[in-house]
Parts: sequence; structure tokens; C-alpha cells
Amino acid sequence: MAALKGNCLVAQSGGPTSVINASACGVIQEAFRSGEIDKVYGALHGVAGLLKEDLFLLNEESPEEIELMKVTPASALGSCRYKLKSIEASEGDYRRIIDVFQAHNIRYFFYIGGNDSMDTANKVSQYAVHVGYELKSIGVPKTIDNDLPITDHTPGFGSAAKFIATSIKEVGLDARVYDYPTVTICELMGRNAGWLTASAALAKESEDDAPHLIYLPEVPFSFEKFGKDVKSALDKYNYAVIAFSEGIKTENGKYVSEIEDPNARRDAFGHVQLGGASEVLERYVLENICKKVRTVNYSTIQRSAAHWASLTDNEESYMCGKAAVQYAIEGHTGKMVGMVRGKGKEYTCETQLIDLDDVANKEKKIPPEWINKEGNFIEQPLIDYIRPLIAGEVKIRMENGIPRYARLNKKLIDKKLEKWEKK
Repeated sequence: MAALKGNCLVAQSGGPTSVINASACGVIQEAFRSGEIDKVYGALHGVAGLLKEDLFLLNEESPEEIELMKVTPASALGSCRYKLKSIEASEGDYRRIIDVFQAHNIRYFFYIGGNDSMDTANKVSQYAVHVGYELKSIGVPKTIDNDLPITDHTPGFGSAAKFIATSIKEVGLDARVYDYPTVTICELMGRNAGWLTASAALAKESEDDAPHLIYLPEVPFSFEKFGKDVKSALDKYNYAVIAFSEGIKTENGKYVSEIEDPNARRDAFGHVQLGGASEVLERYVLENICKKVRTVNYSTIQRSAAHWASLTDNEESYMCGKAAVQYAIEGHTGKMVGMVRGKGKEYTCETQLIDLDDVANKEKKIPPEWINKEGNFIEQPLIDYIRPLIAGEVKIRMENGIPRYARLNKKLIDKKLEKWEKK
């Protein structure tokens, strides 16, 4: 079967990572090499920009800047948190997307993102089939949360894990210098899955090293148990470093962060906006355990620290973007690029195709047997799973003592359609 001729569109969505642009670079450079794809468009701010016809030609960008995308953090094309409703509820959005595709002869759609982004790629693929528009839609995974199902792991996770393990080690060295009891509380990302927080365990080389306690969303959180755990660590080591996921919930299913803000805001996907649980835990420690307590909220730094990215993660992210184009040209659609870990002693990884129906709006959590019985740390198999994903260091181009990252012009093309109005 002859490959589909036409143009392609690549877009990014959701929270960035330090290697999401490596995947985009893989898509762009492989599209240039393909011989089947003429123009390579980028959408400014994901599907939201696509709806507005805010497109720019990546063919017109400097090859040097596109190459620099491999080591540039954040979403160079611009991101969004725009959720497509069902076709029945908002068919106008889908009709508009197809109109934009037709206007620019876009026959390949590559969407880079996490759970909700895979849902978008899936819905667009299904609607194209529904209206008879020939389109190849492929999802390229990205999430530091590592919670997409079926794929062994996700691009972005290894680099964030490497940064967290390193910084927890450094925080621990800082915290243990005093001759009086100290508690340091580190808040890490992770809504319903604790993979990222679990990576803090890689910092621990001996029993008294940080972190001493790890709390994950997979285990209901008890303040009483937390208090006993912290007191026990202080009795043993005179300092306690705690890593916990922002998404930890109490036994009644309430986010700890919501205790301070019962009317917590929600994002465009309807998710409670997390963050701030460290303040709740800090207050509890101050009132019940000791007066010397610090909090470290990692916030966006854990996903943007490209200067300490994992080489393995970086190379695999590029591989996924490149593979997405190859799979699409072969004729695949409605799929996500996934990763398969080799069975040998030496770590290897290959790509696979996964049905978007099996990924969209689904989550992969840490297996219970990889968490200790006390629910306050992890077991060795989880450490063994993460460790190869953080291997190697990325060579960063430096200018004047700081990293030099990609600078895309992103000059918007002339629009062919009327201005889109949200119905």
C-alpha cells in the first residue's frame, strides 16, 4: 500500500518535561527525512492553537534550533490544557479540526502528551474515520508521572527521577549537619500514582541516609501513623527527610492539600489543582513533633531541569518521536508509541504500538508488592525498575556559563479559515 502523501502537524499538550522537545525533534526531523511528508506544521499551544488555526511552519525554522530542541526543556511549541468533550457534546470542535486539516492538507497528526492528550489523539482519530477524512493520528507519550498503562515507562519520567534522587541526596546532606532534631518535608508531583516520589529512594545508600520516609498516593495517609514514623526517624537519626506525593489522600479519600483549601480549584480537565500539602504536614510537625521543620516544594523545577536530564530518557524520547512518524507512514492510526523493556540482564528498550483506546484516560499505579508493608517506603524491585531509566548525562551546550536552549521563531502562517468562535 502506497504511503499517504501530505503534510503533518505536531503539537504538545499538558505539563512539560525536560525531554518533551526531544520527542518533538524526533517527529520533526524524521518527517523531514521521510520523503512522504512535505510541510511540517507546529500548532501553537496544542489543540487550542489548532482550533484557532494558529500554525507555524517548522520547515522555516533554523535546523540548528530544531537540533537544540533535543536538550531544551518545557514545551517549545507551546502547550495547553484544553479538553475535547465527546463528539456528541461538542462536534463543532471536531469539525473545526478537520476543516483546519483540510485547509492545509494535513494528513498526519502527532500529539505529544499524557493521559488526557492521548484521549485527544484518540478522539481526533475516531472523528476523522467517522467523516471519511484520511488521517493518521499517533500519540507520543510524555509524563513525568509515569502513569500511562501498558508502556513500560514514559518519556520524561527518567529525567525527573534523576533530578529528584540527586536533589534529595543533597537536601539530606544539608539537613543532617545540625546537633538538634530537624524535619525536612519534600513535596513532589504525582496525583494518583507515586512513581516519581518513589524515585527519591535512589538517593539512599545507607540506613541513615535520606530519605527516611516515602508516602505515595497508592497508600491511604494517616496523620497518626505519620507522626509515629517521623518520631521514630528522629529517635534513630536526629533528622528526618520525608518525600511525599502531592496527591496523597486521607483514609476517607480527601486530598491532604484540600484540608487547607476545601474549595480547591480545578483545572480544564476537571482535576483538583494540587500543591500545598507540605504546608499541612509542616503545621502538623510543628504542633506535634518538633519546632525545626522546613518544607521543599519541588513544583515545576522537577520537570524542567534539563541540565540534569537522563541520557537514557533523552534518547528514548527522541526515539519515540521518530518511531511515531515511521509507524504513521506505514499506515497506522489511532495508536500510541509505547516502550518495551528487554528481557536480558543489560537494559534495552524498543518501541511498540498501543491502541489509544487502551491508554486514554487510564492510569498505571505502583504494584502493592513494590511498597513496604508499613506503607512508608518502597521495596527493592521498584528501585531496580527505576535505576536504569536515570542512567547517563546529557551534553548541554553552554554559553556565558549557562545552558543555551532552542529559540524557535514560531511565525504564524496566514489563516485560510474564518476566525473560530467557541460554541
